[in-house]
Amino acid sequence: MYNFRNDYSLGAHKKILEKIIEFNSEVNTGYGLDMHCMRAASLIEKELDARADIHFISGGTQTNLLAAAAFLKPYQSIIAVSTAHILDNETGAIEATGHKIIEIPGEDGKISPQSIENIMRSYGSESKTQPKMVYITNATELGTIYSIKELEEISRVCKKYGLYLYMDGARLAHAIMSEESDLRLSDIARLTDAFFIGGTKNGLIMGEALVILNEELKPGFRYIYKQRGAMLAKGFFMGIQFEALFEDGLFYELGKYANDMAKKLSVGLREQNIEFYARPVTNQIFLNLSDELIERLSRDFLFETMILPNGEKVSRLVTSWATSEKDIDAILEFFRNENK
Repeated sequence: MYNFRNDYSLGAHKKILEKIIEFNSEVNTGYGLDMHCMRAASLIEKELDARADIHFISGGTQTNLLAAAAFLKPYQSIIAVSTAHILDNETGAIEATGHKIIEIPGEDGKISPQSIENIMRSYGSESKTQPKMVYITNATELGTIYSIKELEEISRVCKKYGLYLYMDGARLAHAIMSEESDLRLSDIARLTDAFFIGGTKNGLIMGEALVILNEELKPGFRYIYKQRGAMLAKGFFMGIQFEALFEDGLFYELGKYANDMAKKLSVGLREQNIEFYARPVTNQIFLNLSDELIERLSRDFLFETMILPNGEKVSRLVTSWATSEKDIDAILEFFRNENK
């Protein structure tokens, strides 16, 4: 079977594994206080051009729930679009922290400043929760990305109402390395209060780097980190992986490679007149396929078909750091045969 289901089904890039093996017999301090986590944080800070508290966490859902639990008071809530990962893909993890998610319509998976304004005008009574955080993803659940201008406008509205701007960066490398992106890590550091850098979907065994920039949000985070069971005794393995990811540009290299594979696949699909649900700009490709074609494609290829919040059915193909030219050629050959 050829894998286009997701970008985290294989182990890890060889440079990550080599780095782990290099330090496997080394004695380290536990719980993220080791020299590797410290060096990895320092490497990331250089990319941010900003001072930040950086914590290494095993996965995206855990990172999101820790952020909600740590940053928000019990009566505060989160604004997110209807396709947001925290709504229907995290088993109520945010709600389990005691915080409501205020769902609003998005456009191509993105939130708009006006939609935030509309929510803030309708909230304010003590009988409702107090919106305090705006949650966005980059790349979004539909593979789209935010521009500097869009993020600046969202940041402006958040500052106007005293909202924290939090970015889920599970596929941040793919967003930044998109040919259409003008956004860099330093821009995100300037415009958000906190975000995370995804490693699980970009070549690591596992791991995300939560970056806290707002000074209000930094104190006490490690208490929540420990209390929620996310602080790993062998946290140095996270640090080692992020060292490898950022010491020589591997973070960007792997994101670009996945996007390049998606571009090659997209070009070939267009040549076969396959209908796209959305214009691909990162490593996620959404297609409108018939039920019969989905059934035939699934015999040899792993991929997902989903129902979006608007009720539309789409099939998603995802490329990754591990996608090969052979994988691309095989699926394009399938579609060519279908068109004969």
